Parts: sequence; structure tokens; C-alpha cells
Amino acid sequence: MITISVCMIVKNEEKRLRACLDSLRPIADEIVIVDTGSTDSTKAIAMEYTDLIYDFPWIDDFAAARNFAFSKATKEYIYSADADEVIDADNIRLFLRVKEFLPPETEIVQMHYLNLMEENTVYSSKRELRPKLYKRLRTFKWVNPIHETVRLAPAVYDSDIEIQHLAEGNHVRRDLATFRKALDRGMRLDKTLHSMYAKELFIAGDNDDLAVSVPFFEGSLDDPARSDDERREARCVLARAYRVGGRIADFVRLCLREALITPCAEMCAEIGRYFFDSGNYAEALCWLNDAVFETQPVISIFVQGSENLNLLADCFEKTGDPESAAKYRKMAEEWEMPETV
Repeated sequence: MITISVCMIVKNEEKRLRACLDSLRPIADEIVIVDTGSTDSTKAIAMEYTDLIYDFPWIDDFAAARNFAFSKATKEYIYSADADEVIDADNIRLFLRVKEFLPPETEIVQMHYLNLMEENTVYSSKRELRPKLYKRLRTFKWVNPIHETVRLAPAVYDSDIEIQHLAEGNHVRRDLATFRKALDRGMRLDKTLHSMYAKELFIAGDNDDLAVSVPFFEGSLDDPARSDDERREARCVLARAYRVGGRIADFVRLCLREALITPCAEMCAEIGRYFFDSGNYAEALCWLNDAVFETQPVISIFVQGSENLNLLADCFEKTGDPESAAKYRKMAEEWEMPETV
């Protein structure tokens, strides 16, 4: 049977920490908690479970904090947990079986992360596989100051374990602020973070967030080192930023460029919204239909969800077709984020 170090970074988690640690106790051989500046009773609660509690000054870098926590682990494997996660009894039993029978060559165990749609800022499904258990003796390196991940090419086992993510409010304000600080420091966002930044903006950002992001994504379009996927993400974000910011000439220019290739769902939706706001409901219908039913999203599955289905219904109402409007209104009410992607 393998041994496991549970490693966490926390800050002001007094409301959720006890539930998380209670659920993890059966699989933990040691618990390492790194506090990044709590001002509540987080550390006192942590002391009920472990004496391996360390302070780490917050430097706007989740990866640095994760690396520090990993450095304090002493067991064979490291389970990386967040305070808003809980594993129920059935999945703890699955976890204990993994702990007992895991092949020794396994370097990473992935588990199913169950997302709350109402708090979502980056996810495209309710359930996704994530790396959660890491072999300690391999050299792991956390990278990226936000949406941190481990850079490696390991032997991976996909388990059936499900982790409940019980978020209380999303972290979009924190995340977007961290992106801005990283960019202000001159950090170059790699392909993963480029995509994450676009997703946070598209799913949960406001008009001010979009406006601040414009120089970065304009730079992406002019950067020969960026991939076609990254440039397409940039065009989608910029199209929305230009539209809501009233930069219509720039908006049209981007739309014409996108028309040279197969348009994505996000760009079709932006064009549809433009025509809707301009009072051209028949043209809006065509583009919104393409966005929801005929094209593929490159950033967010939500572009094919309730908001644009309701906008389609609005278009049908404006064009005197209440029967179709009711049909799409019902589809909007019933739409749910996919279980998996």
C-alpha cells in the first residue's frame, strides 16, 4: 500500500477547511498545510489535524506556493487538495482501493472533478479528469502563477474517483487581477494560460476586464510565435471587446478576417449580437443560429447555451414568430453544461 501526503495551500478558509480535512483523513498518512496569510481561524483549525503547518508569503504565484508545499511532503505520493473540495464516503472507498493496489510505475493518478456550473469561470463540462495524486520521488515542477499546473510527461492512471468542488462564489476577480499582474511584470503567457485568460474573460469577465485585455490580445495577433488557435482566441476576445467598446470599424475588420476561414461559434455569436443591437433581427437570427447549432466554440461552450438561445427567442418575437420564440425559450430553460467534453 502506498503512503500519501495531503498538501494544501490555504488562506482564510475557516468555513470550509474542516469539511475538506475530515473527508481526506482516511487516505492521508500526513497532512501538510501552507498558509499564505490567513487572518481568520484557518491555522487554528488546521492544528486540529496536523502539526505540519507552514507560512508562505503570498507573491501572486500559486505555483510557487504549491512547490513549497510539495517540498515539505515526505510520503511516497502527494495528493494536492484545495479547501473547497470534498470526497464523499463512496469515493473514499475507491481512493483506498487505489491506495492499496496502485501499480508502482504510476506517477500520476487523475480523478474526476465535479464543477458547479453557477460558479464556473473556465470549465466546459460538469465533470473533467484532473491530475490530483503525484509520485513524490519524481521531480515535479509547478508552473504558471495562476491556473497552476505541473510540467511533466508521466505514467498516468485515470481513476474513477470523484471530487466535489463546493465553491462559494467564483474567483474571477482574483484570477483576472493575477493575470494583469503577471502581464505587468512582463510575463509571457504560454498557450495554456493564453486559453485560460480568454476563457475567464469570455465566461465571467465584465466590460472593464475586456477593455484592459485589448493590448495583450492585439499583441497576440501580431506575434508570429502564437499558434492559429491562440490567434483565434484573441480574435474572439477582441471582437467582444471592440463590440461592447463601440469600436465598430475594428469589430468589422475582425469579422471579415474570420469570414476567410470557418467561423467559430463565439464570432458568430458576436456578429449576431451586433445585428440584434442594431435592430436587424432577421440577420441576427442567421448568425445566432450558426453560433448555437452550426459551428464549434473555441473558448466557451456557454456561447451555445441559455443566453444565446434566449437571444434567438427574442429575435423570433421581434420578427413576429411567437411559436418559434417559445420553442427556443424552452430550450434555453432546459440547457445544461455537458457532463464531459
